[in-house]
Amino acid sequence: MCTRAMESDCRIPMACLRPRILALHALFWGLVSLRVFGAALLSDEKAAVAVTKAMTAPCWQLEEFVVAKECSACEGLQSKTIPACGQTGFVEKINCTKSNRDEYKSCRSTKMEEHLFWKFEGAMLALTVVFAIVVVARQHSLDRQASDKVRRQIESI
Repeated sequence: MCTRAMESDCRIPMACLRPRILALHALFWGLVSLRVFGAALLSDEKAAVAVTKAMTAPCWQLEEFVVAKECSACEGLQSKTIPACGQTGFVEKINCTKSNRDEYKSCRSTKMEEHLFWKFEGAMLALTVVFAIVVVARQHSLDRQASDKVRRQIESI
């Protein structure tokens, strides 16, 4: 407790009772409680969603599978009839071992990955050149300003 002689020294400082501070405290503790209670509610909802997802999930998410046909580009008819083609444009045919079902799974082609890699490398090289030119131009500008300043100081003498 308070060991000072005056009782008023033990109370909450007036600065803490300002409306702005009280509103910030209420907001903070409200967010904390919302986070705690919201996490509890979400965990219940996630459990229910997981049960329904297990019923509708493709077999390759639930069991082991064997790749029947390697990753290849989707053709015109495949891209319209197979939903997995829409994600990457490449698909592989798989066979689930337990259910013995054939399904299609979206995949990423090594050619596509290599193309994206070189595209990224080219963009980074271009940015390097652009910023190098900007740095050199800025340095020339600053050098010119400094030499003009020195010249003006010498002329004023």
